[in-house]
Formats: sequence, C-alpha cells, structure tokens
Amino acid sequence: MTRRASTLLTGSLLLAALIVLAIFAIPPIGYVALVPGPTFNTLGSSGGKQLITIKGAPTSNPTGQLRMLTVGEIDKVNVYDVIRGWFDSDTAVVPAETVNAPGESQQQIAQQNTDDFKQSQSSAITAALRYEGYPVQVVIDSVTAGDPAEGHLKAGDIVTTVNGKTMMSSQDLATAVQSQPSGTTLTFGYTRAGVAGTTQIKTAAGSDGRPQIGVKLDQKQMSPLDITFQLDNVGGPSAGMMFTLGIIDKLSTTDLTGGKIIAGTGTIDDDGNVGEIGGIQQKMLGAYDAGARYFLAPAGNCAEALEHQVKGLEMIKVTNLTDALNALADLRAGKTPPLCTK
Repeated sequence: MTRRASTLLTGSLLLAALIVLAIFAIPPIGYVALVPGPTFNTLGSSGGKQLITIKGAPTSNPTGQLRMLTVGEIDKVNVYDVIRGWFDSDTAVVPAETVNAPGESQQQIAQQNTDDFKQSQSSAITAALRYEGYPVQVVIDSVTAGDPAEGHLKAGDIVTTVNGKTMMSSQDLATAVQSQPSGTTLTFGYTRAGVAGTTQIKTAAGSDGRPQIGVKLDQKQMSPLDITFQLDNVGGPSAGMMFTLGIIDKLSTTDLTGGKIIAGTGTIDDDGNVGEIGGIQQKMLGAYDAGARYFLAPAGNCAEALEHQVKGLEMIKVTNLTDALNALADLRAGKTPPLCTK
C-alpha cells in the first residue's frame, strides 16, 4: 500500500470514528423525542384493578372502550436519535423547552405532572357528577382582613348567588366578581349554618389590578358517590375528558360507545370545558394502534391533527363535555359527528 493510500485510509477511519463518536456519545443540547405511549381503557382495568371505581351507586359494564392516551418522552437522545426522528413519522424531536419549563429539575417536572394528573381526576369527578345532577357548593375557605368581604362573609359560608345568578363552581364566582369594574357593588346570596342571607360587597382592585373581594374559595360536591382512580406511572392533565366520560358511562344504563373502541384526549375543567393538549400526533398513532377508528380531539388541536392525519382515524371536534356526549350519541345512531376541518 502506498503512503498516500495509507494516509487516506487512516484519515477515513479517523473521520468514521469521529462521526460514530458524535452520533452515539455526544447528546444534543435541549432536545427530547416524543413517541406514542401506552393507551388505557377508562372503562376497564390496569394492573388487575379497575381504572375507575365507583361506590354508592349501581354501575354498568360497558362493552366498548374509551381509551385515554399517553406520550412517551425520551430525554436522553443522541445525534443519531435526532436525525432518525426527523424521518420517523412515529417520533417528534422537539426543543425541550416546548415540553418542560426551562430550569426545572426532573423532580420538579415529575411533581408537576403528578399534581396535574390529580387535578384532572378531581375536575373529571366534578364535571361528571354535575352532569349527573349533583350540585357543587362554593364555600368560603377564608376572608382576608381589611379586604371588602370582611364583615360580610365568613369561613364556612356557602355562596349561592351573585346578583341573582346561581353559583355552580368557584370559577363562576371568580367570573362574576371580575366581570364588572373594580368598585362595583355586588349582591351575594349565601347560607350560614343553614340560614340563608344576602349581603352587598363593593369590589376592589387586587395586586394584579383585577376586581376582588378578598376571599379564598373551596368547593364541595354534595354526592353519595365515592369515585377513585387506579393508574400508575402516568402524569399530566390530558386524560381529564376521558376520565369524565368513563365515569358517566359507568353510571349510565346506555353503553355510550355503542360497543366501539373510541379514543380521545383533552383537559377538562369543573365546568366541563375541554382544553388542548400536547403530543397530538403521537396520541393519534397510539389510538389507531390500539384499534380506535374514532378520536375525540380538543378543538384547539384540530389544525395540528389535520397536519398529521392518520388514515382511517376520524378526528371529532370537541369543545366541551356536551360536544363529546353528543358525538358519542351520533356514533351510536350511525351518524357522523362534527369533525375537525381545515
């Protein structure tokens, strides 16, 4: 072998070694890979235990499935993973700050996901039981000294109305107070120790400039039902809508799915409003792989979903719990519910 050929061979081997080192040994800064995660039937079981258990009322045994969806997050990726992800329709490689807040530790992220998951379950129970006819009581937890409510409301008072409008949640009360300029006098109906009363309170601007009366709120749901969830190693708020539908289906004498496998995602609040989520592309793929051909999607995710359409998966547009229930009714009747459109 000539000296020139030897030099070229040595240089090529060195270059190949450097490429391998770059691909497998040097992790890119600030990227994560998102992949389809496991799916769970909220009407079924996981790990030998029912995902949703309801005590205090008869429950049904639906024949269909309401599948909640998850996204797998891979944070230890190398250059090869990033390049492969760009050409793999199942994987999305995105900047880490689009998934997790900058500067947060893994422990903080995990705790936030756990808290969000618990809140989604709480809101799912509230929204489902309100649908079933169980009211929510808005309760005064505390009154701040020197603020407008002092001398008018006390801890333990149940706020029933504001200017004659029934309060169905703590959000209702906050909206009623903040919908008028600071300095507006509002009439509050309340119950204290079983005795009804009314009082007038003039709102004042808080530290954020918005009208307030200086109370902390709690809410209690008057229901004989005990609802619990059993699902490990899952976090975030995006299962809220499917948890809500699962509760309602179990309490219903009608099989809401009509025996179909229906997937979906979306946050839910106490009023039944459905919010958008992340990872819609991976959740669509996970839904199809789990056998679903219908997908309940938050309206705010429709545009992104249509950019990554999965053939054979109908994307149904949902803005609130009523939309979701109406869509299920349409599917049972053989009708086409409102779909995501461009």
